[in-house]
Amino acid sequence: MAARDFHHDTVKTALIKDGWIITDDPLILKIGTRNVLVDLGAEKLIAAERGAAKVAVEVKTFISPSLVNELEKAWGQFFLYNRILKKQDPLRQIYLAVERNVFETFFQEEVGQLLLEEPGFRLLVFDAKIEEIIQWKPQINS
Repeated sequence: MAARDFHHDTVKTALIKDGWIITDDPLILKIGTRNVLVDLGAEKLIAAERGAAKVAVEVKTFISPSLVNELEKAWGQFFLYNRILKKQDPLRQIYLAVERNVFETFFQEEVGQLLLEEPGFRLLVFDAKIEEIIQWKPQINS
């Protein structure tokens, strides 16, 4: 099993505080003879007539000396997992979870903006100190 990201439990707590039920920790996706592990799978009742929203959340800390290298890895994971989910669980949407400070600094730089501008990209911003979700990009409709 892969090592958990430093903020794994923080994001898990933030999701629970936001009304999500953790269904998978990790969420295992099988593609051919390979398994890939997304950090968390969660569901939330959004409206009686619409049913439950389902998400997969990949947590990234961006603490390595090369933030660009971290971005490259996160970008690849996000879009690989997204493609697998479209085939296996098309109602589940994947989000990349990053801490507020990373979003307010690195993701405001031109290199970070490239990912934010990518069609189909989804981001969950959390505050590690208070263990809460600050925003979903795009917002999940409740």
